[in-house]
Amino acid sequence: MANLKSALSYFSKSEKVLWTSSVLLIFISFAVFDRENYMTLAASVIGATSLIFNAKGNPIGQVLMVVFSIFYGIISYSFSYYGEMITYLGMTAPMSVFALVSWLRNPYNGKRSEVKVNSIKMREVIFMLLLTAVITFVFYFILKFFHTANLLLSTLSITTSFLAVYLTFRRSAFFAIAYASNDIVLIVLWILAALSDISYISVIICFLTFLANDTYGFINWLRMQKRQQRCC
Repeated sequence: MANLKSALSYFSKSEKVLWTSSVLLIFISFAVFDRENYMTLAASVIGATSLIFNAKGNPIGQVLMVVFSIFYGIISYSFSYYGEMITYLGMTAPMSVFALVSWLRNPYNGKRSEVKVNSIKMREVIFMLLLTAVITFVFYFILKFFHTANLLLSTLSITTSFLAVYLTFRRSAFFAIAYASNDIVLIVLWILAALSDISYISVIICFLTFLANDTYGFINWLRMQKRQQRCC
């Protein structure tokens, strides 16, 4: 009972409301628009849960992100969004493993449940942007070769996804902004998919909840950064 109370008290009241409302919206959209693709439902719930842990700087979020990436890669394949499949199976999932190791190696004050927030220098920012440009350029032709649906948007998703996973690995608060940008791209992508199959509206709702969670994650990481700097 004590462990249960401790687990419940780990999240603030606003975080509980955010997670609960996100999951509720996901279940409602599944019941209304889908009712068949339980993998989409499972992926959405796992993804929303990973984001609330990520918002706390908890490595559990990275473990759940690996699971979400596998599920989402399979879902993307079903609509020929090969860019999304390649991104999440070939980049987000492996980078989440690297991020997990990085977060575990850099706990704040010895607490495994909270990572130490990092600030990257301008030189690294320039390197990151150059690397992102190269990866975007290369993947554009890879996706074109595979006749990826909505090629330009899919390529843009590669760009935002790489920025997100790089910043996550480097423990920068701005990883959440990059993920929020990616959420917006994905919302547009799946709106286009929903024009052909209404069941994909549930995926749109999923990424709308992700957008809300990533926005909160950025705000909370800025709070964490200030608190950590003040304490040290």
